[in-house]
Amino acid sequence: MGGGRMVTRRSALIGGGLGAAAVLAGARPALASVLAPRAGAARAAGAGTTRGAAAAVGDPLWQQAAAKGILYGSSTATWQVQPDPDYAQLFAREAGILFTEDDLLWYRLRPSIDSGLDFSFGDQIIGFAEGNGQRVFGAHLAWDEGFGDGWTEDQLFSLPQQQARDLLFSTIQAEVSRYAGRVDAWSVANEVTDPMTSDPNGLRDNVPWYQTIGPSYVAESFQLAHAQDPAAILVLNEFGFETGQSAAGRRATVLQVIDFLLGQGVPVHALGIQAHLQWRNFARQFNTTAYRNFLASVAARGLIIMITEMDVLDDGLKANPTTRDAGVADVYRRYLDVALDEPAVKVLMTFGLSDRYTWLQEDFPRKDGAERRPLPFDANLQPKPAYDALVQAFANAPSRPASW
Repeated sequence: MGGGRMVTRRSALIGGGLGAAAVLAGARPALASVLAPRAGAARAAGAGTTRGAAAAVGDPLWQQAAAKGILYGSSTATWQVQPDPDYAQLFAREAGILFTEDDLLWYRLRPSIDSGLDFSFGDQIIGFAEGNGQRVFGAHLAWDEGFGDGWTEDQLFSLPQQQARDLLFSTIQAEVSRYAGRVDAWSVANEVTDPMTSDPNGLRDNVPWYQTIGPSYVAESFQLAHAQDPAAILVLNEFGFETGQSAAGRRATVLQVIDFLLGQGVPVHALGIQAHLQWRNFARQFNTTAYRNFLASVAARGLIIMITEMDVLDDGLKANPTTRDAGVADVYRRYLDVALDEPAVKVLMTFGLSDRYTWLQEDFPRKDGAERRPLPFDANLQPKPAYDALVQAFANAPSRPASW
């Protein structure tokens, strides 16, 4: 999307990739304290499982993943789990880490330029995770979307530099300090790289914080978050690495940005790969060799890799649910066969757990009116072939040291 993009509360372009994973062996010394266990998250640490031990059929997804040293989870929000106890129960059972889908975005946190900070939604969703023994992935500290109706693009792009700095950095400071020790990983900078940018280091130049503060806002956001909570894993979250004409360029650019930030001493600990995948042409376009090399290149830089927002757009498949479910599951299998082979991939999150709550239905409804089916459980909270693909992917994945 270009500089005229709408300021919404939803995620990036379809076809991107966001991942979560961690490498202990060969990691930079600074990661030693970052990867230390935190209290109150015995489930996510793999309690009750032995690394490498087989998980039983029917065990929760988090437990089947933990048997191989992988942390599985999903995004969710207060507007999903609070009025829907059945879904809340499913989420509590299956997820070992909670991605804060909406409740820490600015439309909740700072709904207008004149408003104070409202942590009520963040407190509720983090409290929900803690009550379930789940770890927390906080999203997003610096992003050009998620503002809601209380902000306009003209307003954001016209902020004087000092006012923009005060707004962004005071929010990050207050947010990270409030949840220090309770949020395990932060998506610090979301969708901030671009192979078509004029920035010499690969940072997107057509977004408000770049235009008002300058390119240093990315590094400063990481440094500020680290100062407020030195034990949190800090993530650069990106998309678009899997298929399409820009995939190779996006992979090269994010490596360029990582090298630039690490060369400046910026505390970037992980790359988040969104993995918003598409069924159409995936089998033909997904270059498995190039993708394996990309993941290995990230790991060689000492970064954690996290798959953070995996789902599958089912365009090109007929409306019949059986046909679509099989096609979506095939993409899950093809992708995870490659991604989970990389030992640096330690975290896998789907963007939602059930088709009952998927941004694809809201933002990209099918032209034939059929409900989207991108996730492991259907709208009736029953497992689908995508669930089976996850189970098989965890069973086939090589064991690795758990990241927490």
